[in-house]
Amino acid sequence: MKRGDLYLVNRGSPHDPKKQRVYLVVSRQETIDTSFSTVICAPVHSRYDGFTTQVEAGADEGLKHDSAVFCDALASIRKRDLTNYIGTLSDAKMREINTALRIALAVE
Repeated sequence: MKRGDLYLVNRGSPHDPKKQRVYLVVSRQETIDTSFSTVICAPVHSRYDGFTTQVEAGADEGLKHDSAVFCDALASIRKRDLTNYIGTLSDAKMREINTALRIALAVE
């Protein structure tokens, strides 16, 4: 498992009306490689609202259709639930994710 990987997760959040959703792993690699049982992930939605905390993604990243990573809706997901690998975001796309995360978390 690597930072930037996309996984299809069953019931990633109890408040999510969808039975399955794609999540992007955004935890730093040092944390992913530890014995911690969870990682921080950002959900992928099929809509893009144009917010600075959203990053567009699509077929180039292994998704079925144009979508957006919502960096202002982070969730802690158990590593054991991240088994259905979809793809990995490019370095350029991860730079966009990093910017969106800084905005979402108000980190300068």
